[in-house]
Amino acid sequence: LLLDYNKPKHLHVLENKTQICSLATTDNFLIVGTVNEISGWDWKAVVQSKLSKPAWTIKISNQSKIDETDVNSLWFNKEENKIYAGCGDNKVYVYNLEDGRRLNTFDGHKDFIHSIHGRGKQLISAGEDGLVMLWDTRMGKSHNKLEPHKKANISRPEIGKWIGSVALDEDWIVCGGGPRLALWHQRSLDAVMVFDIPDRGIHVSFFHEDCIVAGGAAKHLYQLSYSGEVKVELPVSATTVYSAELRTSPNKLLAIAGSSPEIDICTSFKYRDQVLHFR
Repeated sequence: LLLDYNKPKHLHVLENKTQICSLATTDNFLIVGTVNEISGWDWKAVVQSKLSKPAWTIKISNQSKIDETDVNSLWFNKEENKIYAGCGDNKVYVYNLEDGRRLNTFDGHKDFIHSIHGRGKQLISAGEDGLVMLWDTRMGKSHNKLEPHKKANISRPEIGKWIGSVALDEDWIVCGGGPRLALWHQRSLDAVMVFDIPDRGIHVSFFHEDCIVAGGAAKHLYQLSYSGEVKVELPVSATTVYSAELRTSPNKLLAIAGSSPEIDICTSFKYRDQVLHFR
């Protein structure tokens, strides 16, 4: 039996054939954010040749809007067993995964949300309006905000004020989009480092082992030190990276996807081990 490793082993198509806007995972479920809906698929079924119906579905209904709502970003809080959804109606919704109940709505953005991330009792969100908002998940209220496009050394008006990606660390915030990728101190809300990378918009940023991983409309995915040093320039297949997912256990694996039919697979940040073609 000959296997073509450049082709997918299994191909799953959602019944309603709606667009997939975001993904997250728990130990048991692959969580898929689409339009007006979040669904959970049993991982055991996902890796089989036939995918049946989702194990559970959460409908995002907003009576005040006729427009359909894209679930643009998902963050799973394992300790609380809650899923946070940053959506196209400018809101972040919080759901209990035990029963699918909506627990809270974070309302403060003036345009659609691109990215959310959390740590402990804090959530951070970023959107098309150029706002980066910090939320206390216990209170459901925003206690601080950043507007990177208002800083002259960060702003890039020719690209826009939108923030495409944001992430939290213990003391730091990293974010970028139209404005340049920058590292902010969480308590003082000062931009302590503006990264000099040749991008035309940031869509990916996260912390990993005292470094920052970032990418977007650029030819590389970057690994950067907090002091601004470019440690690794990893070539990518896509002209724009929209997703870079890192798994550290049981072994290290980095998957990079974007505006191409290829997904780059790396077992280190030094080079691409494989390129999966979806043509």
